[in-house]
Amino acid sequence: MAHAHTHSETNSNRNRLLAAFLVTAVFMVAEVAGGLLSGSLALLADAGHMLTDAAALLMALLAVQLARRKPNARHTFGLLRLTTLAAFVNAIALLVITVLIVWEAIQRFIHPHPVEGGFMLGIAIAGLLANLLSFWLLHRGSEEKNLNVRAAALHVLGDLLGSVGAIAAALIIMFTGWTPVDPILSILVSLLVVRSAWALMKESVHELLEGAPGSMDVEKLKKMLTRNIPEVRNVHHIHLWLVGEKPVMTLHVQVIPPYDHDALLHRIHDYLHENYQIEHATVQMEYQQCEANLCGLTTGTLTHSHHHH
Repeated sequence: MAHAHTHSETNSNRNRLLAAFLVTAVFMVAEVAGGLLSGSLALLADAGHMLTDAAALLMALLAVQLARRKPNARHTFGLLRLTTLAAFVNAIALLVITVLIVWEAIQRFIHPHPVEGGFMLGIAIAGLLANLLSFWLLHRGSEEKNLNVRAAALHVLGDLLGSVGAIAAALIIMFTGWTPVDPILSILVSLLVVRSAWALMKESVHELLEGAPGSMDVEKLKKMLTRNIPEVRNVHHIHLWLVGEKPVMTLHVQVIPPYDHDALLHRIHDYLHENYQIEHATVQMEYQQCEANLCGLTTGTLTHSHHHH
């Protein structure tokens, strides 16, 4: 059954997020201490980065918890959309942190700092191992489906690169004593993080603005419905959007008066479910095409195209 499957999936998502959160939080503290003791910006920047990681994971955890709450009269979809909102806030946090890292790096070019390379190297390697562990935790299972687990994995990926950069910087400082490499690497890592944050932001904003899922072609759906169900003459007023990554749809269907109204409705629902994974569709069946001004969302401005077959 679909429901049982999603329930265990939610639990595994939650457990993976919790484990990754604990790993990240512990190592963030270690990196702050290491950064202060060794005088390395790369470590402090990485710790700052890990702080947003921990926050990201915590938000994702809360979102998963809230998504499990039942719908009520005020929130008829439940609180599924919160996961999308969390992803959005998450992306903004990443962009802010990036600005701070770059700013601090510029300061370091102007006033170079002595850095204790050997100590920095030890902490950076430990941080890398911690990040690998979190990334592995987040990357098994259904992460492709869940925007939040993906957001969290992106954070950790940025961190992984941060740790690799810190290791490289530590080695260069140990062997050559050239400290500007520390801020240079922190800027490079920041650019990679910006790229992933931007993609995440676009995706979450699209969902918050009731955008149709990118994988679905509404025009094609209209054609396929009329072609595959003979009684259907015309499909119009389709509204398709996402709530917590689940597609939801309303549509008007003009039909030839059927012998069995409910059976036809059932066939339309089955078709949408099997071909488009739409579990929640509201179908309004009509024998005459409805007047354009009666069933539009933006009344008066909606021009209606009639499809003749």
